[in-house]
Amino acid sequence: MPSLHKLAAHQLLAMYRAGTLSPVEVTNAVIEHIERLNGSIKAFCLVDAERALDSARLSEQRWQAHRQSDAVVGGLEGVPVSIKDLILTRGWPTLRGSRTVDPSQSWDVDAPVTARLREAGAVLLGKTTTPEFGCKAETNSPLHGITRNPWNLSCTTGGSSGGAAAAVAAGMGPLAVGTDGAGSVRIPAAFCGNVGMKPSFGRVPAYPLSPFGTVAHLGPHTMSVIDCALMLNVMKQPDARDWFSLPFDSTDYTANLDQGIRGIRIAYSPTLGYAKVDPEVAQKVDDAVHVLQDLGAKVEQCDPGFTDPIDISVGLWFSVVHQLWAAMSPEQQALTDPDFQAQAAQGAHYTFTDIHRLQLRRAELGSMMRQFMQRYDVLVTPTVAVPAFEARAAGEAHFDAQQFLGWTPFSYPFNLTQQPAITVPCGLTTKGLPVGLQIVGPMFDDALVLRVARAYEAVKPVARPAI
Repeated sequence: MPSLHKLAAHQLLAMYRAGTLSPVEVTNAVIEHIERLNGSIKAFCLVDAERALDSARLSEQRWQAHRQSDAVVGGLEGVPVSIKDLILTRGWPTLRGSRTVDPSQSWDVDAPVTARLREAGAVLLGKTTTPEFGCKAETNSPLHGITRNPWNLSCTTGGSSGGAAAAVAAGMGPLAVGTDGAGSVRIPAAFCGNVGMKPSFGRVPAYPLSPFGTVAHLGPHTMSVIDCALMLNVMKQPDARDWFSLPFDSTDYTANLDQGIRGIRIAYSPTLGYAKVDPEVAQKVDDAVHVLQDLGAKVEQCDPGFTDPIDISVGLWFSVVHQLWAAMSPEQQALTDPDFQAQAAQGAHYTFTDIHRLQLRRAELGSMMRQFMQRYDVLVTPTVAVPAFEARAAGEAHFDAQQFLGWTPFSYPFNLTQQPAITVPCGLTTKGLPVGLQIVGPMFDDALVLRVARAYEAVKPVARPAI
């Protein structure tokens, strides 16, 4: 048997069911692994071993009752999970990577996703790191320092769910919850060699709603596509607090994962018509597309036809950061990340008319992609245009639109359009860094995105970093 911290969630559940492994054993092993590694990786900003073990003991009792009398167990019963520190979790502070948040206030509310995970029997380990208010695609902050990539500690995890991605990649829990406003699940999942999914907007209820509005999604970070489907089955359960949430979807996302992709119509866009892509990344993605073709998919290389919408994403994003900044006291403003300050300064220049025009252009993009997806089942691209680069401290680099998102041109368009998108690992560069393959589906067809990702994963299993 591999080390317990290397087991994926679906493997753990099978062994719990058979009685060959217990949640307490696994939780102890994962906590010990976190204690060994977190000092160098900084994936977690809070670990609550005592509560996690209490939860694991209750799960062990429920599994015993299940084996004896077929009592009901949760969909993630006894599986260790971490929560990104933007998401409310009862009993733990949610500091959002910021020194401006008072940790001493009452923390007595679970966000919908946290509540659903508890109900499903998941063992909550702690909170994972994020840049301040999830404001950028690198995970560093004045509060917690730099989160580092388990494949190479000198490299970034990406962000803003970098702690979640690093935790899963390093075996510090097989599942993690992230958020994605411009690629914040998919970017770090690609850099860290994980599966990461941004479901259709509204598929996973959120509360409180993100200040960044209708570009912000919640999604799973996992070791496998099977685990992603298991986790999404739990995360999508309804919650009336989110008035943007979709009607409940009763689909079991694990049911048709292995149905195959023969006849699936794939649009393959290596650059979306405008992106500059690292040659190694481009080659690995091209190789992966040939695998999909060998599996029976009908692949056509074509671009959707839109120009780079970076100015839409940046304008909508920076204007919100300015609103957050303006609501702070001067004392709080002085505590913030220099990158957050730079975004706020740029966001101050946008007028109401500017934002309205950007929203109209966003609507045009969304309509274009709805129409494009009538001709294809999925769109396939690189996830990120480059491999993981050198990890940097907050404020170390000059901050502008290109530094913010220019190197991840494949992620933010699909936050604007709200489509489901997943990244799966598709190989390593010559320097041993992961490359991600992105699969984008038509709005609401999360199941199809998972099915295509699983078809690839089934013949190209995910590699894990040597820790």
